[in-house]
Amino acid sequence: MAVQERNGAYLPVLAANSVSVSFGGVQALDNVSLDVGEGEICGLIGPNGAGKTTFLNAITCLTRPQRGSIKLSGRTISNAAVRDIIGLGVARTFQNIGVYGSLSVLENVMLGAHHKMGGRVARALLNPFGAWAQEKTVRRQVESILDELGMAALSSVRGDSLPYPLQKRMEIARALAAEPKLLLLDEPAGGLTHGEVSEFGALVNTIRHSRKLSILLIEHHMGLVMSLCDRIHVFHLGRNLASGRPEEIRTNEAVIDAYLGRGA
Repeated sequence: MAVQERNGAYLPVLAANSVSVSFGGVQALDNVSLDVGEGEICGLIGPNGAGKTTFLNAITCLTRPQRGSIKLSGRTISNAAVRDIIGLGVARTFQNIGVYGSLSVLENVMLGAHHKMGGRVARALLNPFGAWAQEKTVRRQVESILDELGMAALSSVRGDSLPYPLQKRMEIARALAAEPKLLLLDEPAGGLTHGEVSEFGALVNTIRHSRKLSILLIEHHMGLVMSLCDRIHVFHLGRNLASGRPEEIRTNEAVIDAYLGRGA
């Protein structure tokens, strides 16, 4: 596992410490801690209702923790504005794909770089050449991403006309357009066939290495999690249950009882 070092100390890309989130009387997260190292793929697993998606919402500031801290490369992001998270280096996919059907694949993916073209109307009035040049630069970057993901020939196709597996791939491309250092994937294999899951896992592993990404993956497909992840964190009832390498998690009695079952 590659890590960063600062003054001889381990500095993870993502470090969440003692994070608690409650909604009314419901404790969604109770003092959970988790870290993701540089260039590492970490799985986050657990039963439905364990707090996994709430945790991603806390990282991206869609939900505010009542206690604890969340740091990105040593910088606290817990109180950042939602609109600033992507610019800080965090990109995310969601369980439900957001496809803008009237837009082409290229245009859908360019939306991932919207923060680079902020204030586009005002800038276009004050500096029309600069605004055009920025959009042209982003377009070239997106075309390169689509080529990397094997979708260059589909750039002009309407996003909603793609088959489901390619819509998933388009969503990954849109996240990469933000040029993140941390990529959050929320159940990306949902709805894919066994063969498509294997292909998707190979894609994620490829972009991890080519872009030196750190990835936090929520997934129920245990074959994908066990084959792809360097480490796995397990949540149960909003709390940390276990953390370790795939072979350690697979044989952890508490994890087996709470989530995996004896047939895992």
